[in-house]
Amino acid sequence: MNISRGPGQAPKYQRLAADLRRRIMAGEWQSGEPLPVESELENQYGVARNTVRLAVDVLVNEGLLIRVQGKGTYLKDHPILDHHAYRSAPDSGSATPLTPPSAAYAEEAERAGRKLSADFQMLIVRATADITDRLRIKAGEAVVLRRVLRHMDGEPWSIEESHYPVALAAGTALMDPDSITGGDEVALGRAGHVEIGCVDELAARMPNPEEAQWFQAGPGVPLLVQLRTGFTEAGPIRVTETRYCADRNRLVYALGRRTGE
Repeated sequence: MNISRGPGQAPKYQRLAADLRRRIMAGEWQSGEPLPVESELENQYGVARNTVRLAVDVLVNEGLLIRVQGKGTYLKDHPILDHHAYRSAPDSGSATPLTPPSAAYAEEAERAGRKLSADFQMLIVRATADITDRLRIKAGEAVVLRRVLRHMDGEPWSIEESHYPVALAAGTALMDPDSITGGDEVALGRAGHVEIGCVDELAARMPNPEEAQWFQAGPGVPLLVQLRTGFTEAGPIRVTETRYCADRNRLVYALGRRTGE
């Protein structure tokens, strides 16, 4: 293979990284398999060892590769999990049109043969500007924050934070310091607040230091951020922000009717 530099081209190590990335994505090497040793890559591409090392550094930072001391460089064993961010509730008589996230995660983990676990926290905090705008409450007003830290096979998977106006949550199970069987939707429904729809906003950004430490991601791996505002007939009722490590998750939106299943 020849990746000699032409006029206006990127540095050689970046072009080598791009070709290695292409080969990885094409399935030439599988998760957990070793990458060819540096000397083999030198011969394949006709480049210096330092070029190979710089190219591999790029892919390590992206989270595609991992170096194992004394053993070599391997494809990171991060299977991608499809998470159904929008899926109709399984029965048409359901109070809410969406499958609760807790149920979706449990089904997906079981289908993938993985063990799902979660840690729960409940806090009273001052809402940030983006939350107050979406909930249509006063700036700086207190909200109930219900946080779920999910793991798959012990690996950090997602951070979900749902925000509720205190006035709405007062007197309901949303104020309990424990998770609710069946999800928060159960407490909302019992209190007469039935969600009829939602608006999702999707973005990608780099993790802050605290998030990077929790997710244990490579320095170049971004987060997928899903911001969902749920509505009842009376207006917005909650804002849920869910953060996913981009090298482990794919968000799936199933809309409309499908046949042949």
